[in-house]
Amino acid sequence: MSTIIHAVIGYFWLLFTVRFLSRRPGAQMTPFEFVLIFLIGGVIILSCVGNDHSETNSVIAVMTVGLLHRFVSALAVRYRKFGAIVEGIPLVLIDRGQRRTEIMWKMRIQDPDIMAAGRVKGARTFQEIRYAVLERLGSISIIKNKDE
Repeated sequence: MSTIIHAVIGYFWLLFTVRFLSRRPGAQMTPFEFVLIFLIGGVIILSCVGNDHSETNSVIAVMTVGLLHRFVSALAVRYRKFGAIVEGIPLVLIDRGQRRTEIMWKMRIQDPDIMAAGRVKGARTFQEIRYAVLERLGSISIIKNKDE
């Protein structure tokens, strides 16, 4: 039973740590962020299985985390406010051509990050970008000015 309790606590600890740290998807994570996530995950797994190195204990811990993830995902779909907490909401980084620097700073998004997404849409300068939106999963959506 302690394995299950540790797995539940570890799951929420890791979920909220990742939500607090960054909103970048895996492809945009820095090596430091990857190491941090794996290190935290390893520490949590060790706290779940402790000195018991049996396969049964590790399977119970992994199954608990997997089932808990399915449960949290279902809650996020069912309850919007809970979903906003665990999955986030889209944030506008550029609004009608104006940078929203406070949001960019809080989300640790820099101009080159926005321009990288803009180049995918064919924008060569910031003046060509009407809106830039940081999506829930970390990607940046670009809407270009119509006159470009």
